[in-house]
Amino acid sequence: MMMTYEGKSVFEGIAIGKLAVYRKVEQSVKRIKVEDPEAEIARYADAREKACAELGVLYDKAVKEVGESGAEIFEAHQMMVEDGDFIDSAENIIRTEGVNAEFAIAQTGDNFSAMFAGMDDEYFRGRAADVKDISERIIRILSGGAAGGILADEPVIVVADDLAPSETVQMDKDKILSFVTVHGSANSHTSILAKTMAIPAIIGADIPLSDEVDGKIGIVDGFEGKVYVDPDPETLQKKQALLEKEMKRKELLLQLKGKENVTLDGQKINIYANIGNTRDLALVLQNDAGGIGLFRSEFIYLGSQDYPTEEEQFAIYKQVAQTMAGRKVIIRTLDIGADKQADYFELPHEENPAMGLRAIRICLTRPEVFRTQLRAILRASAYGKISIMFPMIISVKEVKKIKDILAAVKAELDSEGIAYDHEIETGIMIETPAAVMVAEELAKEVDFFSVGTNDLTQYTLAIDRQNASLDEFYDPHHPAILRMLQMIADAAHKGGAWAGICGELGADLSLTKEFLAMGYDELSVSPGMILPVRKAVRETDVAEYKKVR
Repeated sequence: MMMTYEGKSVFEGIAIGKLAVYRKVEQSVKRIKVEDPEAEIARYADAREKACAELGVLYDKAVKEVGESGAEIFEAHQMMVEDGDFIDSAENIIRTEGVNAEFAIAQTGDNFSAMFAGMDDEYFRGRAADVKDISERIIRILSGGAAGGILADEPVIVVADDLAPSETVQMDKDKILSFVTVHGSANSHTSILAKTMAIPAIIGADIPLSDEVDGKIGIVDGFEGKVYVDPDPETLQKKQALLEKEMKRKELLLQLKGKENVTLDGQKINIYANIGNTRDLALVLQNDAGGIGLFRSEFIYLGSQDYPTEEEQFAIYKQVAQTMAGRKVIIRTLDIGADKQADYFELPHEENPAMGLRAIRICLTRPEVFRTQLRAILRASAYGKISIMFPMIISVKEVKKIKDILAAVKAELDSEGIAYDHEIETGIMIETPAAVMVAEELAKEVDFFSVGTNDLTQYTLAIDRQNASLDEFYDPHHPAILRMLQMIADAAHKGGAWAGICGELGADLSLTKEFLAMGYDELSVSPGMILPVRKAVRETDVAEYKKVR
């Protein structure tokens, strides 16, 4: 009989296969009185050295499999092994109680883990599992034990109480379809590893870790956050169809990953990703984006009950910059208003909000909000390759005003001795007909343009894109839009800027050849569209297309 268990999905996808319950090697630690505490302390020091060496090997393995950001946990574990407070506590127990090192480490591990688990901060609660992991590693080395694992000669869905990062990395990836845990946190390093390894994963599932599950056929649906044990034929058929769709997408990914975005006749274009939060970073890396062409910073504001502080914003921008490891990250400044409202901004009611107080207009009328964001972005630029983009521009006067504010913020940071990228690139969104008409003058003021085709279409056609009853009139392929797009690319290059598209039209595969022919330098699309767009680029001969267009 089919059983269904619900949990929280940390990575989307479908997995179908045998369920295998992961059983940790139980380490029973006995309290043994010792004659020579100093000899036990020496044993502990030797075990720490071996643990660090093991973690170094795991780090190297993880770098190859999931990249540096996914492997950082093992550097963190090495630091925890050598943590002075932990060592002092364990050595103190050995000396004062005259006990064996294994018992002292187990006691200290329990104490520190309980301390972290009791904290309010979710990040620190997640560290409780890390402490247990390193304690168990040192105890295993001291007692000469072997690591636990999964014995499987075919790919399986791993079911466990919880999984430490070291356990997931040591698993043979060819034998893992997915994993399901009873405990665990969405912010845990294991979840992060799951995302970067692109394994469907569910945490917090109330699933029994017994023969009731072990060896049975199961389905993990990372889209719904459900696990099906002994699925009925109808469910199995439905999920298999979903799996086939996913497999086709992955085949495309495997064929195109690492390939250049270059046409048959040698024209190159950058393909970047649009994201709204840090949770999307795994998808950006998984889909092999060249960078982030649009980080929608307004989602930080929309997800907050009050104005996000400089520190809160800085932490997010820094994380994005570090994760992208030198690849370009274009952060769009606050684009709130119209259909994106945050109550604490107390924006006035407007008859026509799409044409009202929104985006850069809010920033220029509330400079204190703008300056806070600019400080956070500039500070984060010391940690990666960040560019700043300003939305809803209609005039050169606005751009000059923005540049004055930016210069003042830079001077402020200089006076405080705070590091930032002094050559930070700046650009603007072209999404109004006014900006199109003065594009050449605008290009002389900035480093790049990015076309917001959604708003540009709505303003050009005088059609509210939120109004479903006007869908038959809304035509993003309208000749006027396409002519404007050509004008924008030409004006950018003439004025010394590069040009990209970050609106929905950038992912329209029927127009990829057209954008290449227009001379666009970059297309920024949702992560899932990066490889399909790359495929279209690599199959295009621009010179031939220009002859028949």
